[in-house]
Amino acid sequence: MPYSEQSLPSSSCDSAMFSNNTLFNDVIATGLSGGIALSLLGLWEETAKRGIFDQNLNRKIVHVTVGLVFMLCWPMFSNDFTGAALAALIPGVNIIKMLLLGLGIWKDEKTVKSMSRFGDHRELIKGPLYYASTITWACFMYWRTSPIAIASICNLCAGDGMADIVGRHFGNKKLPYNSNKTIIGTVAMATAGFLASIGFMFYFSSFGYMKESPEMILGFLIVSLVSALVESHPLSTEVDDNLTVPLASILVGSFVL
Repeated sequence: MPYSEQSLPSSSCDSAMFSNNTLFNDVIATGLSGGIALSLLGLWEETAKRGIFDQNLNRKIVHVTVGLVFMLCWPMFSNDFTGAALAALIPGVNIIKMLLLGLGIWKDEKTVKSMSRFGDHRELIKGPLYYASTITWACFMYWRTSPIAIASICNLCAGDGMADIVGRHFGNKKLPYNSNKTIIGTVAMATAGFLASIGFMFYFSSFGYMKESPEMILGFLIVSLVSALVESHPLSTEVDDNLTVPLASILVGSFVL
């Protein structure tokens, strides 16, 4: 169900970070969070333009960092519905951007180069569009009081991103059921997604948005293991793991978190 203020635990912080006026607070938080996200994207666009990193590595650095850094900004927002809605607006705007760039309506070579495998603008209406849509959905529908939001974003960003980075650079042994994936890459995905989920569990717990528990930790482990198996399946190569991984995280998370 969509985020509601009633879903907050009784121990959650009732005050907004910047102002007692929650709407004003959320507008400030939106500006700051959006500025941080744009600055980070701008940094990776520059590294792509200058060729500091291999293009695929640069793309995966974007993949790992942007969603996680954005989620770090969530405590800036108030507990009101406007907090979740305005926070979701930030990646929501990126959905429109990916569509415009992917369809060739808007030209931005730096963004295309930093987010695509082969420099083709049409790639942005697949993986990058699914990526932005997942974060928008998790933010608006689940928000910071739900471990499902944590699981879906952490397995998409940290898990899927590290699977490619580690697998591409250190993977020698291929999976028996998918020659495009490596054993170490799949292990790296499960490990990174799980550790990132645990980190954000404690992070949001420190603000009172949720209460950490051994059961929640076990749930995160199950979700990360299933997400890693889904990412390693040949179907994820055909469809796009930016779509299959968050869908698996949300589905499994609905039962175990």
